[in-house]
Amino acid sequence: MTATQVEFPLEVGAKPVFKILGAISFCHLLNDMLSSLLPSIYPLLKSSFHLDFAQVGLITLTYQITASLLQPLIGLYTDRKPSPYSLPIGMGCTLVGLLLLSIAGSFPMILIAAAVVGTGSSVFHPESSRVARMASGGQHGLAQSLFQVGGNAGLSLGPLLAAFIVMPRGQSSIAWFSLAAFAGIMMLTSVSGWANQNRSNTKRYSATVGGQQVLLSTKKIAISIAILMALLFSKFVYLASLTSYYTFYLMSKFQVSVQNAQIHLFVFLGAVALGTIVGGPIGDRIGRKRVIWCSILGVLPFTVILPYANLLWTGILSVVIGLILASAFSVIVVYAQELVPGRVGMISGLCFGFAFGMAGLGAAVLGELADRTSINFVYLVCSFLPAVGLLTAFLPDLERPKLRTANAEAV
Repeated sequence: MTATQVEFPLEVGAKPVFKILGAISFCHLLNDMLSSLLPSIYPLLKSSFHLDFAQVGLITLTYQITASLLQPLIGLYTDRKPSPYSLPIGMGCTLVGLLLLSIAGSFPMILIAAAVVGTGSSVFHPESSRVARMASGGQHGLAQSLFQVGGNAGLSLGPLLAAFIVMPRGQSSIAWFSLAAFAGIMMLTSVSGWANQNRSNTKRYSATVGGQQVLLSTKKIAISIAILMALLFSKFVYLASLTSYYTFYLMSKFQVSVQNAQIHLFVFLGAVALGTIVGGPIGDRIGRKRVIWCSILGVLPFTVILPYANLLWTGILSVVIGLILASAFSVIVVYAQELVPGRVGMISGLCFGFAFGMAGLGAAVLGELADRTSINFVYLVCSFLPAVGLLTAFLPDLERPKLRTANAEAV
């Protein structure tokens, strides 16, 4: 049996470097805001280029392939050959993609622009997650939560900016957002300089639990990663049911206005943002497996009740669900990083890529299900997804270890 000693590299100092964490979180906001512009302008592109829904789906597929599937590969490469300056390069790809999108005159050019924007996102996420860990000061959950909340804010801003800027002014106005990408390049260049400078000064820590080294077989690690992916599947497919179809559900079941439904969605997204912030620090304090238990399986009673609730309780339950369920992602990312030490980039890319892919696939499948049945039936089916959280019982117990400086030659 092949055993692995759990080792946590790439931590700088004993305290979080909040200046770097703030910068990388803000750049995450910019990256995800710019990436979310693409699906937000689908109505404009469909009308301007006379696209059918199959062609719109092909745009999404092109973006998802580059934004999701490339991430683990890029993360694996940067694990072997650390590339801190890939951060501004990734944002540069996004800038180029936006400019191409603003001047695209044909459907193939739109596909190329979507692929370039997706590539920029793939390059950004694995290395930026590594930098967040470097700046964590050992508080990995806190760092990952701060990093994640920037992305959540960016995803919510993209559609808003598209509605008020791109839709009224047309396709060419997308070019203005390249200024935000340029600002991100400048900031990420500075962050990359910090990471490059501190990489050589980084101390290595090895984990001990109760004085014993943590030894995990390769098979156990593989099974644990598969379980984490299943948990991410349940989380992001359920979240996709709310982010994509919650307004339609409210209007269909309770006959509320579009504005009222949008307010409910805004409140739900606010709860998701809050849950993202609190999940990581709680995991640092009480242990990540406990947070995963509470976040995935613990939300099951509320999701099961939701389809039978009245309007008032639907709003309350959606807030509780968003708050609890969103707390899991940053914890799962850090837990996975600790399972596979020395592969921060690959694991981060796998988690982010899988999450993006499941969200997109889930939205498409649930939309088809809603067309064939009803939106109410979708929420009845999705209400049982958190039961996948029972798989958490098979994860190894990795309590938050006490860190000790290892011998410089230790592996």
